[in-house]
Amino acid sequence: MERQLEVTVESWPIAGTFAISRGAKTEAVVVTATIREGGVHGRGECVPYAHYGESVESVVATIREMEGAVRDGLTADLLRRKLPAGAARNALDCALLDFEAKKRGADIAGILELAPLQPVVTAYTLSLSTPESMAVAARAAADRPILKLKLGGDGDADRIAAVRRAAPRARLIVDANESWTAKNFDANMAACVAAGVELIEQPLPAGDDALLTAMTRPIPICADESVHIAAEVDALADRYDAVNIKLDKTGGLTEALDLLRAAEARRVKIMVGCMVGTSLAMAPALVLAQRADFVDLDGPLLLARDREPGLRYRGSHIDPPAPELWG
Repeated sequence: MERQLEVTVESWPIAGTFAISRGAKTEAVVVTATIREGGVHGRGECVPYAHYGESVESVVATIREMEGAVRDGLTADLLRRKLPAGAARNALDCALLDFEAKKRGADIAGILELAPLQPVVTAYTLSLSTPESMAVAARAAADRPILKLKLGGDGDADRIAAVRRAAPRARLIVDANESWTAKNFDANMAACVAAGVELIEQPLPAGDDALLTAMTRPIPICADESVHIAAEVDALADRYDAVNIKLDKTGGLTEALDLLRAAEARRVKIMVGCMVGTSLAMAPALVLAQRADFVDLDGPLLLARDREPGLRYRGSHIDPPAPELWG
């Protein structure tokens, strides 16, 4: 039988509202690619991101353009030559890897010649809101070992202080999503230092991040929107101390592993992150999480419901995926 490609769009309700500096949403709309041949199938999930010029429609169309290539035996290496980094390539790359694992009857670690996957601890994200509302959310999650605060620029010092008071024992990382400016950078940095924040994600817009070379960085600064693929790491080494690897940015696990190796070679810290999606989107990223300094794969914890079967979360601990889910 020849290989077939299926593309589906699904909406998963978020528990409440998920807000960052660029807006808020109440559902996660994901695109899933499924590759089938006989009784074997492999899946990959992606989340189109408008900030990178993607829409659900454009991602679905891009994936469907690869139907002929899939029938002809598309490989992960060939996929990287055919499509640019982004959500569509991520869904296909992860589907190809899942298909290969199931076809061989082996787990993904064995396929990639890596050590067996182990449980990891993920950060838990607090949406951007008022200091008072973020303190309430932090108090409810105060027993989690790592909290990640979504920030918005002005007023962030109050948000950070409120969360620290509400969760005095939790480790803190923050994500500004490009919302800081040269004017408020020092004040926000001082608030992070006072609260014992361990990592600051993408404080400045990607187009203005050269300013970081002249700014004091007592806390490691992590590139998110500024880095997508392995080839970009060298150019960022003078302004960032860490990189956030997300499969929807790299265009799949294949490129993400190259980005991880490039970051390790540069001796910068590694964070593995995600968009808000289901366990199917998180599972491939657990391969990267084995070598990460910070893990942020809490997408399913922010949903009102998840896939079945999904990943097993024990508080903030994530177990490796079962083959029925992925890999």
